[in-house]
Amino acid sequence: MNNRFRFFLNRVSERLWVKPLLNCVLSILWVFLAKLADYSGLAALVPTISAESIETLLSIISSSMMVIATFAVASMVSAYASASNTATPRTFTLVISDDESQNALSAFIGAFIFSIVALIALQNGYYGKAGHFTLFVMTLLVFAVVIITFVRWVDSIARLGRLGSTVEKSERAAAKALQRRRCSPTLGGVSVAPRSPDAQPVFGSQIGYVQIVDLETLQTLAEKSHTRITVECLPGSFVGPGRALAYVSPDPATGCPQSSGPGVDSGAGNSSAKPCDLAEVARTFRVHPKRTFDEDPRFGLIVLAEIASKALSPAVNDPGTAIDVIGSLVRLFALWAQPVDKEDQCGTLYDRVAVPELALQDLFDDAFTPIARDGATHIEVAIRLQKAFDSLTRTGHVEMRQLSLEHARSALARAEQDLQFEPDRAALRQVTERELRTASPLYEA
Repeated sequence: MNNRFRFFLNRVSERLWVKPLLNCVLSILWVFLAKLADYSGLAALVPTISAESIETLLSIISSSMMVIATFAVASMVSAYASASNTATPRTFTLVISDDESQNALSAFIGAFIFSIVALIALQNGYYGKAGHFTLFVMTLLVFAVVIITFVRWVDSIARLGRLGSTVEKSERAAAKALQRRRCSPTLGGVSVAPRSPDAQPVFGSQIGYVQIVDLETLQTLAEKSHTRITVECLPGSFVGPGRALAYVSPDPATGCPQSSGPGVDSGAGNSSAKPCDLAEVARTFRVHPKRTFDEDPRFGLIVLAEIASKALSPAVNDPGTAIDVIGSLVRLFALWAQPVDKEDQCGTLYDRVAVPELALQDLFDDAFTPIARDGATHIEVAIRLQKAFDSLTRTGHVEMRQLSLEHARSALARAEQDLQFEPDRAALRQVTERELRTASPLYEA
């Protein structure tokens, strides 16, 4: 439930209209709340505020907020385009969900709606003495919020869409996904066991990437039908015709029929169990044309590798960005290698649903292979890559150490083939031998 709720909130945060709409509703309510002061006996305690002075303030806000809101939208669109052009289009959802920009736009539009509605109410004699004073205080507060928000937003928009900021957002998104998967390698399910020969495959009707799997519903379906479900496609997997999303197997303890559907005989077995509806199982997999960062740690690594590859292209020629991305990747893999605290571990929540764990080999291939390929002609990138692998061999993670050595060897071979200057090749070999020779016999002469 928490995963689904977080997934829903993240999709909402990618819609620019949600926060402005909420602020508009709150602004209208706030205008009418000022009327309550006229029924509170506050009139005898507050000074008299002329309607003309309030109208002047509200007119200033109403005439300026729409201009500022238009300027904000134009600046945000420019930042989004910059992020797509300088980094990769896959970072668009990260940039558009920036809270500072959304809060600023919401504040500007909310202030505009507040001033318009308050002016109409004021000019029609809606408020008494206490209402005038309350509305005056509210207007000053709105004015102060707008000024503070604008100053903070200017500092934020100067960085929004810049390459360094986009790399940081991508790293944070990847770190969150890796941390969740590190604490729950099987997403709360059980480990995958050898599949039963009579397991029934589940196929979907959509083509795209799996964004999230509703394991809670899968558990419910498995309990009702006395079956076990093995998830075949993790979030981030591309599914198309002929690829099974999951497999439904009969529970060995009951021998119940595992599924219902065309060509499936559900008359045998325990009559108290309802056959598992394969269509219901397929609907627990949310498939979309685009990948998301939430439950897909590999996507964050792929996006970072794409940023580095684009920076290494001849049209951009920015090896410094690739070096920064390598640093981000080292931090992410070091996070993955850390032992999980007992209080952070997620136990088995769905004992009838088997979920495969992420393969560290796939994570390494997603992250480092593109950079090793595109950075092979840049001696500074090749050296930094070897130093990154050396750092990862020292994390204490046995599998990560072995993969680091294998990728270091592969990256060295690529660079030796593509580097044209012999002293560069010699320098790279020297760094590699100094950093990694003692770690593996792969580097023995």
